[in-house]
Amino acid sequence: MENKTLIQERTAHQIADVLIEALPYIQRFKGKTIVVKFGGNAMVDEELKHSFARDIVLMKLVGINPIVVHGGGPQIGDLLSKLGKTSRFVDGMRITDSETMDVVEMVLGGLVNKEIVNLINRNGGKAVGLTGKDGDFIRAKKIHLKPSALEDEDSEIIDLGYVGEVSSIDPSVVDMLGHSDFIPVIAPIGVGIDGRSYNINADLVAGKIAEVLKAEKLILLTNTAGILDKQGTLLTGLSIDNIEYLITDGTISGGMIPKTRCATDALKGGVNSVHIIDGRVEHAVLLELFTDQGVGTQLLRTTRDKTVSV
Repeated sequence: MENKTLIQERTAHQIADVLIEALPYIQRFKGKTIVVKFGGNAMVDEELKHSFARDIVLMKLVGINPIVVHGGGPQIGDLLSKLGKTSRFVDGMRITDSETMDVVEMVLGGLVNKEIVNLINRNGGKAVGLTGKDGDFIRAKKIHLKPSALEDEDSEIIDLGYVGEVSSIDPSVVDMLGHSDFIPVIAPIGVGIDGRSYNINADLVAGKIAEVLKAEKLILLTNTAGILDKQGTLLTGLSIDNIEYLITDGTISGGMIPKTRCATDALKGGVNSVHIIDGRVEHAVLLELFTDQGVGTQLLRTTRDKTVSV
């Protein structure tokens, strides 16, 4: 009985320590907007999906305004495969004809979006699902791509179909929801000047929304520990200047380049900090926000070579 009592006391002290560590962060971020891009393993592993939903609900309950932007590439690929349609990519972007765009809208704006909304609601939140077509809040323009592997200036421009980039964002709908009891959950589909739907990279949409809303933080969930050096060691804190150097020397490469470009654009646009974190870790968002150690890489702006504190 004595040993059991000691264990209970030790557990209680550990819980108290966690809450005390979280307190200053909760106070700092209360009333602030934090944009979270949900993707990778966290979207397909059942335990990780539920832990993510609970993280978002807790953020809202302590006075933070979370906004969720999600991807869904694997789910789109799975449905296309079931329909007998082969996915084709150029420089990591899916060639999206009219038929594929119908599938993208069905998966991102329907199946995936509503699953995330349902998860958050089941865990005590009040989520509302949106695409960029709702309220016409994400305007898109078509991307024409010259493959990076082709250096010839006369090389042919590839038509990716209905793949777009953000041309403008009207923040009023999302801002209104975020500052109420609701949690916006956004699928990265924009609408062009021609009224057509466009598939947009979720990282880019999250970054632009964070920039327009002047969010306190942008959090990007990934399938890696964060940004690693050439020895595989996690780099926990970087500035914009650091990022440019690491891209130039090849430390940051492949799919991490567009993520870090998105991050630097958001920082330059007024977001206070960006976090690239390991979505394979349960409760990764809370650990990054409310603990001293965190679970990823924090990116900050610099002014006159001095890191800006957050």
